Amino acid sequence: MQTTNEVSDQTPSNVIPHTNEIPHIVIVGGGAGGLELATKLGGKLGKKKKATITLIDKHRVHIWKPLLHEVATGSLDTEIDGVVYRAHAKRHHYQFQLGCLTHLNRDSKTLTLAPILDEEENVVVQERQLSYDTLVLAIGSVSNDFGTPGIQEHCSLLDSKIQAQRFQQKLLNTFLKKASSTEDSQIKLAIVGAGATGVELSAELNHVVDVVSVYDDKPTPSAGLTIDLIEAGPRILPALPERISESATAELEKLGVRVRTDTRITEANSDGFITADNELIEADLMVWAAGVKAESWLAQVGLSVNRINQVECHRTLKSVSDESIYAIGDCCHVEMENGEKVPPRAQSAHQMASTVAKNIVNEFVGKELVEFSYTDYGSLVNLARFSTVGSLMGNLMKGSMFIEGKIARIMYLSLYRMHQLAIHGYVKGPFVILLSRISKIIRPKIKLH
Repeated sequence: MQTTNEVSDQTPSNVIPHTNEIPHIVIVGGGAGGLELATKLGGKLGKKKKATITLIDKHRVHIWKPLLHEVATGSLDTEIDGVVYRAHAKRHHYQFQLGCLTHLNRDSKTLTLAPILDEEENVVVQERQLSYDTLVLAIGSVSNDFGTPGIQEHCSLLDSKIQAQRFQQKLLNTFLKKASSTEDSQIKLAIVGAGATGVELSAELNHVVDVVSVYDDKPTPSAGLTIDLIEAGPRILPALPERISESATAELEKLGVRVRTDTRITEANSDGFITADNELIEADLMVWAAGVKAESWLAQVGLSVNRINQVECHRTLKSVSDESIYAIGDCCHVEMENGEKVPPRAQSAHQMASTVAKNIVNEFVGKELVEFSYTDYGSLVNLARFSTVGSLMGNLMKGSMFIEGKIARIMYLSLYRMHQLAIHGYVKGPFVILLSRISKIIRPKIKLH
């Protein structure tokens, strides 16, 4: 069976074309941008029966990707905080297909989804084929291991909900193992990559180990936890302003995190990471969060891509290779007027979704397409319950304003609330937010199963 890494451009012999008279818009990927786009198009076109909107994702539940580090530590429970695609689709006038893309034929405009298997490898749903009139690729990105030996075998990645949940289980099992051990009870964690994911995970882990100890018969204090945050460059958060990097470094060091900059990893094994200086950084748990790339199959179907497999697009966000294909989010490469690339952030995906929604509607009514214009509203890094640091940018100031502490944390939380309002609407959205707040009061502070 093929996976998303083996997508081909060959047309299966049993393709079933879309038979409806109205156009079919297919969105592959239900991340922040994909889900917001499906919601917008469902309200503008699906509700009025002007088009059929289909969202495809290989997961049943949507989790906002910037929160995956909280899933990994159990701070966020996907069973409570996730959005079930099928139920959401029913309410917002689009269709949902659970599946993994295996074939894309641009000539016949057809997609094929792999069979859905149960835990015992039995076929639940047979291979399916869909035709499209307009295709939107919103598949996000995956970790880039740069070919480093041992990463895939020994490290946890945090690209998806499933990977984050696997790490959380490893974390709980490590706590149990250390708590029952009569020997050294110290837990050693090593994280490679000091971007937002690595930094936020480092802080969240300190919070979680304190919470877990409350529920244990044999407490495991933070003194028994060591975290090494490893970065090949000269500072953490290299994509953000230096002042944010300095403040985050100071906060992490207060928590006891060992920040190792200018440290290049050449290998991972069962004992830990090996540096370029041949030093072993021992670890019970290892996380690789050093860089991202888009899926390699994008180039295999003849789309023009850059060096990290992102689809090269016009300013309208249409692929330069195919007028019927758009790309948004982390898998999209588009340059602004000043020549700068749009960064792979949630706010980029949100803005791209709005532009593509407008352009697809414009195509229906014969209007000109609009060009995407990226607005950087700043960057915020959440250091668990301890602190938040970042910068805000906007029309009220020239440049950026550095913020930290409670104000910064409120702003950080508001980004997620804005995403919830975008996918649930301004009527139901506030109730979803309220229920989420109530559930946090009555359930354990972290997921313990």
